[in-house]
Amino acid sequence: MIRLIRKTDHPLDTDTTLTLTYDQRVRSRLRVVLDDGREAGLFLERGTSIRDGDCLVSEDGLAVRVRAGDETLSSVRCDDPLLFARACYHLGNRHVALQIGPGILHYPHDHVLDAMLHGLGLTVGLEQAPFEPEAGAYEGGHQGHGHQHHDH
Repeated sequence: MIRLIRKTDHPLDTDTTLTLTYDQRVRSRLRVVLDDGREAGLFLERGTSIRDGDCLVSEDGLAVRVRAGDETLSSVRCDDPLLFARACYHLGNRHVALQIGPGILHYPHDHVLDAMLHGLGLTVGLEQAPFEPEAGAYEGGHQGHGHQHHDH
């Protein structure tokens, strides 16, 4: 079995890809099947999170590009900034992972949360799409900003 032992921040030419859902990308120990059919295992440092496009390296130097796989997501589109903020607040208050974009948010499908947002006056739809939630304020990532912050 191929042992994927580290994530690299350096872009590499990859030998193959590995498609994982969000729940799989937050695990450091996991048996997986590469997209080319070979069996592999994640043996990453605890706390390592993997995002779409990251590269993993095996013990023998095999480079694998990670792809975020489609999953069932609840999606809310909203042009009202206050209502949008309320939806994000209530979901965040329940520690729900959120993917936030201009006027749209996604979260793992949950009919109870869908009903809560419907009660706030929002329409919730379902989508099959990759899930890339916000990294979180303490994870050092600024996912979704489209630029990096620098100290001046």
